[in-house]
Amino acid sequence: MTRIGLGLLWLLHLLPRPIIARLGESLGALLYHFGRGRITKINLKLCFPELSDEARDTLARRHFRVLGRSALEQSILWFGNDEQVLGMVKLIDRHHLDQLAGKPVILLAPHFVGLDFGGARIGSEYRVCSMYSQQKNKVLNNMLLRSRMRWGNPELVTRQDGLRPLIKHIKSGLPFYYLPDMDFGEKDSVFVSFFGVPTATVTALSRLARITGAAVVPCIARQLSAAEGYEVRLYPPWENFPGASVDEDTRRVNAFIEERIREMPEQYFWVHKRFKTRPPGEKSFYK
Repeated sequence: MTRIGLGLLWLLHLLPRPIIARLGESLGALLYHFGRGRITKINLKLCFPELSDEARDTLARRHFRVLGRSALEQSILWFGNDEQVLGMVKLIDRHHLDQLAGKPVILLAPHFVGLDFGGARIGSEYRVCSMYSQQKNKVLNNMLLRSRMRWGNPELVTRQDGLRPLIKHIKSGLPFYYLPDMDFGEKDSVFVSFFGVPTATVTALSRLARITGAAVVPCIARQLSAAEGYEVRLYPPWENFPGASVDEDTRRVNAFIEERIREMPEQYFWVHKRFKTRPPGEKSFYK
């Protein structure tokens, strides 16, 4: 079944980009009713209590449209030629990374829908290291690895390998493309505010920066119009990071991500159960 799906994606990438985008938006609108629409609405209610139910529903529908579009545009990322892929992703303010060439750097890349496109563009310009989760489906896992290895021959580390290999790569001068905002449970996490909700947040960014002396350069991917594609913007290296404590650093990470979400709220990965892990004694939001 997976091979059939990949075959359909291969055929899809042959279509003009505007058609792929429209098909993706239509798919997203459909999945809103049969996918994780409920999870998305719970997340949006927690993060945007000031909005009316109608406004949050509109935002949820917009999210599924951009999510569906990015899902089908993966066909270009996986099967398109280099010119096709890189022609649809602009790199903005690269000087923030260029000025740190050879030094330890962590690229802070939150889960926006253009994340993979941003990773491809960064990987085409710089050799990086990153961490990934192995998929149970071997065919899909191999396809994802092939796609990620395509851009700049990166050093990829599984979550099972832990942080030690990453520390070595970061110290050697390979920028670490780091996704900081998934709920992996209480281990190595602290509960800090995210849109006012105590949220289990991994502390790896602070710990890695302390161990390696790495500068933190935020790296935000944004979906543009179907004709324009995507952009990935690099931000100035953070000053005074790491700070006084790991908890303080982790709150800073969430606060920065909140600011970027408010700029394009429909593009954050709301289908993830971001608030799944709760403090002791607190009930799940998702049951």
